Amino acid sequence: MYHTCALTSRGGVKCWGWNILGQLGDGTTTNQTTPVNVSGLSSGVVAVAAGDAHTCALTSGDGVKCWGANYAGELGDGTTTDRLTPVDVSGLNNRVTAIAAGGAHTCTLMSEGSVKCWGGNDTSQLGDGTMTNQTMPVDVNGLSSGVVAIAAGGAHTCALTSRSGVKCWGMNEFGQLGDGVTVSQTTLVDVNGLSSGVVAIAAGG
Repeated sequence: MYHTCALTSRGGVKCWGWNILGQLGDGTTTNQTTPVNVSGLSSGVVAVAAGDAHTCALTSGDGVKCWGANYAGELGDGTTTDRLTPVDVSGLNNRVTAIAAGGAHTCTLMSEGSVKCWGGNDTSQLGDGTMTNQTMPVDVNGLSSGVVAIAAGGAHTCALTSRSGVKCWGMNEFGQLGDGVTVSQTTLVDVNGLSSGVVAIAAGG
């Protein structure tokens, strides 16, 4: 929210915009109207994802670094301390193939097709069956394999499966889980009518 980041052709990351919680990763809390370099990430990055006030990068070594707001544990470093520069996400063992950043939570697609999430969980957007914030990655229940893409919204998350279907979990006040009701879900549900034929997913606020 209010900030933007770019992955450069050299594998570096530049960010600009709102920076009150360090989400630009340049070591300051100064807003920037033009791109600035993220500290320590001049190369070696293959993907970047921006949440409301935090940002994460997937490195060429299949690890994840995050920076910015951490009040709900969305940086995944085992603390709730905001970070002005990138820190390593704990417990991923260099097996990450994709990342997604939500409002105050973050998720990763793992090499075996499973999904792990961490951070804010007040509406069960982590999919671990609880409503407890997590400062380190936890497994999404029922997704130990078979996932090919993930997307994180403001307080919900969705996964595209290898069978070209979609499953979602978390906040559902406005029907954003697509299961035909408006009840939030602590574990994943199938999106009605999308059991096959899907090739990509995206999640909004």
